[in-house]
Amino acid sequence: MGEMRLYDITGNRLYLNAEERATFLDVARKKSPIIRTFAETLHFTGCRISEALEITPKRIELEQGQIVLRSLKKRRGDVFRAVPVPPAFLDTLNTAHSIREAQKQRKKSDARLWPWHRQHAWRVITSIMIEAGISEGVHRTPKGLRHGFGINATVNGVPLNMLQKWMGHAHISTTAIYADAIGQEEQDIAARMWK
Repeated sequence: MGEMRLYDITGNRLYLNAEERATFLDVARKKSPIIRTFAETLHFTGCRISEALEITPKRIELEQGQIVLRSLKKRRGDVFRAVPVPPAFLDTLNTAHSIREAQKQRKKSDARLWPWHRQHAWRVITSIMIEAGISEGVHRTPKGLRHGFGINATVNGVPLNMLQKWMGHAHISTTAIYADAIGQEEQDIAARMWK
């Protein structure tokens, strides 16, 4: 297993910072409902593109306030995790995809919300990042958004064991890289200690 880092070998940041994540979300919210909800799903769950593309209406738990994701990097294909998401996002998801209605019909309940190929989904997300003015670099990718989710959770005090579960990491040592946040994110963590 390769070592996971927040910077590449030349020191370039691999994650979207808080400002970039906010700008990404602002631009995504101006897109069509299908594109908006896909972008917001990645933003609010920190999931991988391939995991998002597998989501069906039956995996949206509106009353529990969570989305159930299949952890695709596990060796077994039956490992799932539930990630809590904001109620307003679930309302948007329900409106855009008629989740409640689809859940009542088996065929619709099992249909993927985004019937795209991985490459198309990647292009959708990166085009939003470009439109948002996120500078070119290794961080301007869907994986940069995933890493940004991990950094954001850490900065906001989410315990590593909870973040490990939400991100679907097999080992806490993988999740622990987010505790090594530096730059403004590290300053934000330190500021909480100084209060």
